[in-house]
Amino acid sequence: MKKNQGFKVALLVVIAGLIVLFFWFDLDHNFSLASLKNKLDAFNDYYGEHNVTTMIIYMAVYILMAALSLPGAVMMTLAGGAVFGVIYGTLLVSFASSIGATLAFLFSRYLFRDWVQHKFSSKLAAINRGIEKEGGFYLFTLRLVPAFPFFVINLVMGLTPLRPSVFYMVSQVGMLPGTLVFVNAGTQLAKIESAGGILSLNLLVSFALLGIFPIIAKRFTAAVRQRKVWAKFIKPRTYDYNLVVIGAGSAGLVASYIAAAVNAKVALIEAHRMGGDCLNTGCIPSKALLASAKLLAHAKRAKDYGLDTAEITFDFAAVMERIQSIIKKVAPHDSIDRYTELGVECIQGRATIASPFEVCVGDRTLTTKNIIVATGATPMVPDLPGLEKISYLTSDTIWDIRTLPKNLVVLGAGPIGCELAQGFARLGSKVTLVQRGSRIMKKEDPDAAQIVLNRFQAEGIEVLLTHAAKSVDVVGEEKQLICEHQGKEVRIKFDEILIALGRVPNVKGFGLEELGVDISRNQQIETNEFLQTNYPNIYCSGDVHGRYQFTHTAAHESWYASVNALFGRLKKFSVDYDTIPWATYTDPEVARVGINETEATLAGMDYEMVKYGIDDLDRAIADSEDHGFVKVLTVPGKDKILGVTIVGHHAADVISEFVLAMKHGIGLNKILGTIHIYPTMAEANKYAAGVWKRVHAPKKLLVWVGKYHDWMRK
Repeated sequence: MKKNQGFKVALLVVIAGLIVLFFWFDLDHNFSLASLKNKLDAFNDYYGEHNVTTMIIYMAVYILMAALSLPGAVMMTLAGGAVFGVIYGTLLVSFASSIGATLAFLFSRYLFRDWVQHKFSSKLAAINRGIEKEGGFYLFTLRLVPAFPFFVINLVMGLTPLRPSVFYMVSQVGMLPGTLVFVNAGTQLAKIESAGGILSLNLLVSFALLGIFPIIAKRFTAAVRQRKVWAKFIKPRTYDYNLVVIGAGSAGLVASYIAAAVNAKVALIEAHRMGGDCLNTGCIPSKALLASAKLLAHAKRAKDYGLDTAEITFDFAAVMERIQSIIKKVAPHDSIDRYTELGVECIQGRATIASPFEVCVGDRTLTTKNIIVATGATPMVPDLPGLEKISYLTSDTIWDIRTLPKNLVVLGAGPIGCELAQGFARLGSKVTLVQRGSRIMKKEDPDAAQIVLNRFQAEGIEVLLTHAAKSVDVVGEEKQLICEHQGKEVRIKFDEILIALGRVPNVKGFGLEELGVDISRNQQIETNEFLQTNYPNIYCSGDVHGRYQFTHTAAHESWYASVNALFGRLKKFSVDYDTIPWATYTDPEVARVGINETEATLAGMDYEMVKYGIDDLDRAIADSEDHGFVKVLTVPGKDKILGVTIVGHHAADVISEFVLAMKHGIGLNKILGTIHIYPTMAEANKYAAGVWKRVHAPKKLLVWVGKYHDWMRK
């Protein structure tokens, strides 16, 4: 073992020494375009007298350079065309580059693979499986479309399980088209005898090929991939639809609307209710509940507004019926009638994807050019012993109750859990919020979460942190949640328990598994930057995609999915996630866009932070809502915004200015220079920009300005 290790070290020293000598003696200067032109006649003369020797020397140098990953491969290829012509040049370069690349591959494998695989075994497991399954085709696309330097591909592939024979053969074939284009360009360079020669038709065509070759190669590899995944299916000669959308929630509604707007024939399939979770069990009902609860909370704060008392009597069942009436009032916006008028064929029923071109619903089989999966998500219910013995609540079912729970346990302190915990506490429930972790709202900065926690505790919500739920027990008439806290058992009594542990994408039961659509370990559909699955005509958007489970993100993704599905042959658009905002509608609200301090620190990112306390804002003081802050992260020394967190009254509305600024590259200086209406909560944005400006004031210049004013007073 030690002998083998010693040989590895010796080989590494030799390779490193050769690379150092290459640069030490300035040999890289010999592989420039100018050097090639200067020595071209000498090369041709030598080749005329020593044909075979020249070829052997050329191949040996090329192989050595490729094996050592030295710069100059492009110039060597051009030289091959200039000296040997298209046929011999292509043959020599093709074999030399493939042999050299394979040697680099083997060096990398021998020297580093064992260490890398051992060091990062858990992270590389999925990559290794992918390479073993389709490594040859993946390498072929990298060779055909030169998106990465070939020497990087050689070294990285050496760290994977790809077989050397496969690496060599794929490299030989995959690099051949590019080699031919570059060698041909080299033959034309040899013909330049004057400045006018640069404008020759042959040379212009050769360089045009260099420019368009990656595009052609990319289209070719895409076509090959499509044929490969579609090989076992029969494509219809004609299609009933341009697009079939499965799921009529926010994502599906937007996708089908866009398709109809551009006169595509589109079908929208929904198994349950139009509008999906957002309308029926999510955004609309929860905000309606919070509105009623907030009115009660304001009444309890009557003295804050100079009032002696303000009492409100209410019937909980009537509050819940109001929520249903609001859903009915909004429902026409998402109705079958409306979307039918827009040109969408709405179909009620459960869809099954039978093939990439066929969707079955009821006794119908729809043939379609493209499919968008927008099936949303459902509440995640843990495998908690004893839970099956009781009728628990989720964010889907809580809207069916008509009796206010006396003791409500909320399991999970994410956005859904926090919003509903505060809402029911304000309506009169004794709420216990149980969280496994050490703080609520774990995706937000600690200082933001702490303000919300303080409000919860002030309003009587019992917040139990670091309490891990273990089981549910029923003792006589009494229901209990059993948790573990610091090694001890804790029993929490409840009438109702709300499971609020997040949502799981709906990926099962409608054909994805049978079709072999790639699904990640956390049950999200895997897509590329265009929202395509491993089947290039099947897209997905919204909660089922799982990246951001927000209604506005679902709509955002659906624009890309629909446009790419319908016009992808002409132009595809990469989905933009740079400025996705979101908010948690607790009181106070917490709104975010971009990166926060916690994420920036974990990523090792350099940033500056300024913070403006809303307790200083006139409008907030007038409304007795003077709490919270605006926190802005910027690029060090610049006013470019990296991220914003706002905690406070109407934070979700106030943050819109920063979303616009980040989307269009507007910095804090321009926000500071924008007139804001007085008095408004939005002034907080301007004052936060003012804090940044004071921090970055030109102190040395201001000293001289002060001296100028002193002089002017004399």
